[in-house]
Amino acid sequence: MIRKLLLSAAAVALPGVANADWYQASSKHFVVYSDDSADHIKAFTERLERFDQAIRYWHKTPEDTRGPSARVTIYVVGDIAALQKIYGAGGSAVAGFYEPRATGSIAFTPRSTGGGGNYGFTSQAILFHEYTHHFMLTNWTDAAFPPWLTEGFAELHATAQIMSNGSVRFGAAPTYRQWTVDRANLLPASQLLEPYPGKLDEERRDALYSRGWLLTHYLTFDAGRRKQLADYITAINSGKTAAEAAKAFGELSKLDGKMNAWATTKSLPYNEISGSELKIGAIAVRPLTNAESATMPALIASQRGVDDKTAPAVAELARRLAAPFPNDPAAQNELAEAEYDAKNYAASLAAAERALAADPKSVHAWLYKGMALQAVLVRDKITDKDRWTAARRCYLAANKVDTQAPAPLALYYSSFIEAKEKPTENAENGLLYAYQLAPYDPTLRLEAASVLIGFDEAKARIALYPVAYNIEASGPAALAQRALKALDAGDKEGARKALAPPAKHEDEKKGGDKKKPGDKGKGD
Repeated sequence: MIRKLLLSAAAVALPGVANADWYQASSKHFVVYSDDSADHIKAFTERLERFDQAIRYWHKTPEDTRGPSARVTIYVVGDIAALQKIYGAGGSAVAGFYEPRATGSIAFTPRSTGGGGNYGFTSQAILFHEYTHHFMLTNWTDAAFPPWLTEGFAELHATAQIMSNGSVRFGAAPTYRQWTVDRANLLPASQLLEPYPGKLDEERRDALYSRGWLLTHYLTFDAGRRKQLADYITAINSGKTAAEAAKAFGELSKLDGKMNAWATTKSLPYNEISGSELKIGAIAVRPLTNAESATMPALIASQRGVDDKTAPAVAELARRLAAPFPNDPAAQNELAEAEYDAKNYAASLAAAERALAADPKSVHAWLYKGMALQAVLVRDKITDKDRWTAARRCYLAANKVDTQAPAPLALYYSSFIEAKEKPTENAENGLLYAYQLAPYDPTLRLEAASVLIGFDEAKARIALYPVAYNIEASGPAALAQRALKALDAGDKEGARKALAPPAKHEDEKKGGDKKKPGDKGKGD
């Protein structure tokens, strides 16, 4: 459930992170860290909030009632070169990336993309694209959208323009997709509308985004087509097959031509939301403490994610940076995480306890105390119930501090799985509540589905569909597809086995689903 991807050894140096003055901006939907000026980070956070409010206003979506744990944390680094080094292996074409996690979704973006000024178009488009995914999964938890619509909808919002008068304009073309937007032969409508369009090469994958944007734009802004999109979504979510749902669009053989004609429209229609309609809310900006600034290089490395090869180096870095701050909760929390990742469980436990001594209400410290205790039990194959109970008490303590944090609930449930015990009813209910709190985490959706299969197959399918349709996370998607196939065959036990923890976490352990949301400057 605690999902991390891989950081290359070369990235541990993290250029542009050390020896900098860092600020934190905190708002209703975002926490932003940057080594920029206080004014710049506040303005950047305001743009993000304006974007969020504009989407809500346009789509008549009420304000989210989840707590602070649902906010997206964004790390703003100097430029693309710095970001690519943080990303690690395979990041030579990355211009920004996002990770949906129950422990707190994160994003990394460059302050400058080498053109267009600070927070340039490319990095902004990636952030807007990925936040739209986050928005969809957070607010429309029980709806399934096939890949073309998921990515098309994200691209429709990725090109949002924040106007000088405070309004937000939606509808601009994604010019970075211009090479494939009018090439229906790459992905004709009949294939585009498939729930699983198959293995796509780079060009056809780009076409999924560009043609998905074009069809979404066409259906959104053409007065005669708007009802068709609503009818299609209703059909998909009513159990209709993709072919049956696609009948809403008429003859597919003619749809490609209509789409191409729409693409050549001299002036594409747009929707502009007045700034007076957008309620931004308070944005608090503060400088980081000396301890927080000093340990930022290790924190970013840990948040990016490590593997067995790089974890020891990050732990050594965290030890060195946290050493001057033995009584600081931020420094000791980072040390606890880094030591845990390096499998130094005694050191992780000691750091977590120092963090709790300084801040007894630290959810992060309670989690890592419990995780360190539990890891030893698993490693040494200890079945002593009192010791397992002691680990679980840490998750319960974290839940008591923040009842809307999904991670304590998910970890409490998984502790029974790790102990090879049948989860209690309370543990299962807690997991399902965690899923409602963090529906954007694909692993959490799979875990919830494995519980739901036993008593509500329809809800299990709802949990699985967004994961199965997600072309950006091929590992979890394959597991969800196998589970759905088993359910279609009436094999509930087979569906459970497809979602069993060992198989489910194997792909994550290997970092096999390492997506590139900023590939070639494009949000995926």
